Amino acid sequence: MEQLWNRLQQEYRAGTINKTDEQLYKKWGNALKKLSQDPAYPGLHTHEIEPLTRRYGVRVWQSYLENRTSGAMRMYWAYGPGKQEITVIGLEPHPEDKKNGAYDRIVLSDMGE
Repeated sequence: MEQLWNRLQQEYRAGTINKTDEQLYKKWGNALKKLSQDPAYPGLHTHEIEPLTRRYGVRVWQSYLENRTSGAMRMYWAYGPGKQEITVIGLEPHPEDKKNGAYDRIVLSDMGE
């Protein structure tokens, strides 16, 4: 996730970023700012994703980058590895059907301890 963020940031600053990546960069940056100030910020709609928590053995949270958009992006994160730290471990479009194992298709990064 860090490599993706760094690439987007570098391309944005150099003016070489494409429109789709620029939109992602701006939405993600806005969500990160809100997340760092208050993980429970109302616009993020943060909530635990229990199927991912069970699979990865750490509480996995989902926050919105956007809403009411087809394929709306979601940021997956966990607390840690240090105290008062949050690690982004995934960035995926919202699963289409949560009831039929949609979270089974989501693959997250490790915590990079």
